[in-house]
Amino acid sequence: MQVRRVLPLLVVVALILSVTFVSAQDVKVIKIASQSPLSGPQSILGTAIRNGVELAIEQLGAPLAEMGYKIEFVPFDDQAQPDVGVANANILVNDQAILAVVGHLNSGVAIPSSEVYNANNLVMVSPANTNVNITDRGLPTVNRICGRDDTQGAAGASFAASLEGVSSVYVLHDTTAYGQGVAEFFASAAEDAGLTVVNLEGTTETANFEGIIQPILALDPDLIYFGGLYPQSGILINQARAAGYEGIFMGPDGFDASDFAELAGTAGVGTYYTTVAAPPTFYPDAAQFIEDYRAKYGEDPQPFAAQAYDSTGIVLEAVMKAAEEAGGIPTREAVAATVRATEDYDGITGTYTFDDNGDPELATYVILKVLSADPAEWSNNEVIDQFLAPSPLYAEQDGAAPEATPSS
Repeated sequence: MQVRRVLPLLVVVALILSVTFVSAQDVKVIKIASQSPLSGPQSILGTAIRNGVELAIEQLGAPLAEMGYKIEFVPFDDQAQPDVGVANANILVNDQAILAVVGHLNSGVAIPSSEVYNANNLVMVSPANTNVNITDRGLPTVNRICGRDDTQGAAGASFAASLEGVSSVYVLHDTTAYGQGVAEFFASAAEDAGLTVVNLEGTTETANFEGIIQPILALDPDLIYFGGLYPQSGILINQARAAGYEGIFMGPDGFDASDFAELAGTAGVGTYYTTVAAPPTFYPDAAQFIEDYRAKYGEDPQPFAAQAYDSTGIVLEAVMKAAEEAGGIPTREAVAATVRATEDYDGITGTYTFDDNGDPELATYVILKVLSADPAEWSNNEVIDQFLAPSPLYAEQDGAAPEATPSS
């Protein structure tokens, strides 16, 4: 009698397990990866990128979930190091479930890593990489939603030339693809604008800038421009002011992080910087994003978090379209082609259409002034100017000169 009771029970259990197994088999997994520095001195921005991707997947992934897909987020720490980024790239391209990468923060990491992605048909959308060679290589898998250093450097030089009392500039850079590139564009445009560039040099120094500051003081330039990121620039500016420099400081979007205020202290107040990703409070449509970010992560979003959110939104929309076309999980090639065909994507930081090289046809550039040494006040820095500028390819195709046009 006991056997007769047990056998029906075993049959029921087997049926339940069978249904569960079939249900699990029906779940189709799609993975989205990110690469950014999650450790080290640049992690404040890299973590913001990671968080922006994660939040976008949670909030914008519903259409794919309704189609029966499970989206998994796979964040990688590239440590702001090219060799680490490439090593990570070689790992993630071998996971066939990964259909897209959002990243990187550093152009010097993105360029070699994207060669690996491209060789494996894996699409990349960058929220932050500004070096011209990101897209000028014409790789079909490489895209970005931010502006370029040729335009950013020229915009900074034009603004510097407009400042009263500025006729000479000393240009430094951190020797990276990003820092050197934007510094050289600034220096060239500064000379075209009638400024005297008293020197252009690179440095890998990160802590003691005395050997660099003393020659600068001897030349007494009206403005120091540093092409690089906040962990260096904040310390450099602090030490230069303490050494007696009384001129103006300026730099690119590598300055754009609240840690700059802490590192530079009061010496950083009054510094000007250009950026392709202003603080999220700059964007009217990002108000809900800021609120949701604070609720989830317990802090204000840093620059590039909102751009990471929009980059992920573009990826998710492309995956959905490619999946609908394929009637199942799409190929990487199909996703890459659909991303490149993005047109009028309405994000929280702007509306994006990619040109044939993967640049946004129109990109936003902003010039800001640091108002406080308090990191908590970073999002309140003063917006001095803002404009939209076309990508070189779009300007050429549109028959217009690649000059800045006022943003609305």
